[in-house]
Amino acid sequence: MAYIHNLFNTNFLEYASYVIKDRAIPHINDGLKPVQRRILHSLQEMDDGKFNKVANVVGHCMRYHPHGDASIGAALVGLANKDLFIDKQGNFGNIFTGDEASAARYIECRLSQLAREVLFDPSITQYEASYDGRNKEPITLPAKVPVLLAQGAEGIAVGMATHILPHNFIELLEAEIAFINDEQLLLFPDFATGGLADVSEYNDGNGKVLVRAKLDTQDPKKIIIRDLPHGATTQSIISSIESAAKKNKLKISGISDYTAEEVEIEIRLARGVHSKETVDALYAFTDCENSISVNCIVIVEGKPRVMTVTEIIQHNAQQLIKILIAELKLEQGHLRDKLHAKTLEQIFIENRIYKKIEDRKTADAVVKAVFDGLKPFKSKIKRDITRDDVDTLLKIPIRRISQYDIDRAKEEMRDIKKRLKEIKYHLEHINEYAVSFLEGLIAKYKDQFSRKTELISFEKVDVKEAAQRNLKLRYDKDTGYIGYEVHGGNVLFDVSPYDRILIIRKTGAYSICDVPDKIFVDKGMLYCGFMDKETASNTVFNVIYKDKKTGAPYFKRCKIEKYILNKGYSIVPENGVPIKLTTDSTLTIAMEYKPKPRVRVLNETFKISDFLVKGVKASGVRLANRELKSAKFVKGE
Repeated sequence: MAYIHNLFNTNFLEYASYVIKDRAIPHINDGLKPVQRRILHSLQEMDDGKFNKVANVVGHCMRYHPHGDASIGAALVGLANKDLFIDKQGNFGNIFTGDEASAARYIECRLSQLAREVLFDPSITQYEASYDGRNKEPITLPAKVPVLLAQGAEGIAVGMATHILPHNFIELLEAEIAFINDEQLLLFPDFATGGLADVSEYNDGNGKVLVRAKLDTQDPKKIIIRDLPHGATTQSIISSIESAAKKNKLKISGISDYTAEEVEIEIRLARGVHSKETVDALYAFTDCENSISVNCIVIVEGKPRVMTVTEIIQHNAQQLIKILIAELKLEQGHLRDKLHAKTLEQIFIENRIYKKIEDRKTADAVVKAVFDGLKPFKSKIKRDITRDDVDTLLKIPIRRISQYDIDRAKEEMRDIKKRLKEIKYHLEHINEYAVSFLEGLIAKYKDQFSRKTELISFEKVDVKEAAQRNLKLRYDKDTGYIGYEVHGGNVLFDVSPYDRILIIRKTGAYSICDVPDKIFVDKGMLYCGFMDKETASNTVFNVIYKDKKTGAPYFKRCKIEKYILNKGYSIVPENGVPIKLTTDSTLTIAMEYKPKPRVRVLNETFKISDFLVKGVKASGVRLANRELKSAKFVKGE
């Protein structure tokens, strides 16, 4: 058993770790899940500026991804529909309608210009072996922009889940600039479907967001949905509206979908219903309003970690600076090597050092002659001369020596020195350089990434308040049934499906329940009315009842303030028989007793207001020791 437990624990931990790190949770450095990273890496390897069949990209990506072509194709379509790093050609589905993409053999894609600018640099990328050891794939891409927040991410792993909402690309760059300048800029989501969003509880990426469709109510007889809330499609919106209409939660005469490049769903209202009256019902009972919970869990240094949006921006800004420093130093090294080679070449040719090797008989003598020829010019040479440097000089063809242009060589060397000075300045002022890089991206892509979601503040619609009381609650005393689907009997009052009612039967038993479609209560009912907080606190029930054994009259005043839905209670004690009930405390109790010998007074009255209001479980006050014949409530004099 111990072996089995150890085996299970080890395997489960390995499985959980694999799902978290290598499948479901994105990495903070490039904001990508492994399958997304492999897709972009494949596109970069295949990139020749032309579109590639998605099927070919999927096949190429299978060199790196061990989970089959279906997962790659679905991830590629989802990545392409973010409209950030992949240019697409063909039917990639529709984020508005929910229509699926065409088969991979019919659609094409390639890297976008933005992806080429900000995602790739093989010279500073760390690689690891692919799953089969035949290829190398990047551990993370050297992303210069906050990909994670630009795209958003969803993933469910073992024991954890991440849900990061997409943000506006330009606003993210502006937030990075603010951080580099020791300022702070709050960030809020921006959705491709547009719509409205209340971000008052966003909590920097670990709270919730309330999203709504954008409704056009200019025409009083119809409502047009122009933008969708995040996570909804025209199909889901229409389905939810039709479902609400069938349940009488809103009244419409028809609905049409004219969505093409832009969303346009037309809702035609029923006769006598106006658009402004229906807006709250649409938000309350349909997918026109949704609450989205968000949770930022990312992989940081090989471990999952909960972070805020602000912390992610700070990490990405610091990463951008590191990448720019690495690129500048790499370019600086290449330019120094080039300047060194150009300087040696200039000295070698201008001073005719090549002439000194003409009478040398051996290879070592030739090399020594070059070394000796360069020694007088050591002050012009910034680094030590190596054997490789000499070999390079000796490989210069005669034609190139004869056609050597001194002025052109000096100009090229001046350009190299100028660029080296610029690089040195950028390294010394790296923050300014990073800001200028980000500002360049903003200027280039500002028109392409305008904000789509409007941020406003709105209260979540209470479904009870939005529901229209358009159902007739009927009670048929002949059959004992009550509900809005009862066809006979009398109409008690109008209700909505979200109301709660109190029913007190003739036995004194009572319960609070949601408005029923049709239930049996009794062929006699003392009371039926709405039951909400206001009713519970303000309504006093006045009950006349008698004792089963003695027939003596009792009177009780109480409020029903605490209850469990659908649970049965009794408003009178176990041995009590209800006679009359009212909620009008201004009335008077009129009693009539059964006649007895030598008893002259058979009638008596009491004012309801003279009695105290007690708890619903308390017993009533005995009004007399005589047997009750009848009782009723009358208006007092």
